[in-house]
Amino acid sequence: MVESGSHSEDLKRKGGFLAGFAILYLVLIFTVLIAGILLAPAYIDQQALELTALVAPVPVPQAQQQKQEAKPEKQELAKNVDVRQQAIADVSRADLVPKDLGTKASDIPPVRSNTQTVICPTCSNSNASAPAAPGAGTGLVESAPSTVKMDEAPPPPAPTPKPTPHAPISGGVLNGKAIRLVTPPYPAIARSAHASGPVQVQVLIDENGNVISATPTSGHPLLRAAAQAAAMSSKFSPTKLSGQPVKVNGVIIYNFVAQ
Repeated sequence: MVESGSHSEDLKRKGGFLAGFAILYLVLIFTVLIAGILLAPAYIDQQALELTALVAPVPVPQAQQQKQEAKPEKQELAKNVDVRQQAIADVSRADLVPKDLGTKASDIPPVRSNTQTVICPTCSNSNASAPAAPGAGTGLVESAPSTVKMDEAPPPPAPTPKPTPHAPISGGVLNGKAIRLVTPPYPAIARSAHASGPVQVQVLIDENGNVISATPTSGHPLLRAAAQAAAMSSKFSPTKLSGQPVKVNGVIIYNFVAQ
């Protein structure tokens, strides 16, 4: 019983101590808030504040505004006069050779035929006359733009007719017309078979005298290959018809004699 009473008094004493501290803290916080509210206007009065005033723009006189907005009137342009910054010939003019060649097309239109053209480097390209300065004065023009007149393009020259190729002509037996007539070797298999006799080879000779095709048409089969090879290696003089070289069809005869 003695210990319980002492413990209860100790708890009451601690509770009273904590309650006193809590009340003290609340009073301090309340005092700080009141002081902040009272001192805020004085702090705001001490700050240097600037007053910004909005000033209306100065009105522009109406006469000056109309003068700025005024633009020079475009003069009426003549229908039969072209203005070009540079004289560019039409591509159909085959008689004119350009100085420089490029891959990019020119922005300046070509000069039209039967139309008066005025060269004005500072003007825009249009089908009209060059603009004149405004006013009604009678002053003299120191330098006038040059005028270029383009004549009609001449007709293109007539094309040169190409020679008409002639059909191959027949030359018959061509042994005597050969510049170099190659003699065929006697094949060993033909010699062992005792093959002999004439072999005819149909040949086609071009304009330069070269054999371009050879086909055996008669003779022993064992002798035809040798005759064909000899005919392809032969050379003939060119044949002309009305001064123009032509192809020739003919026959070469080779005579094989058994040995």
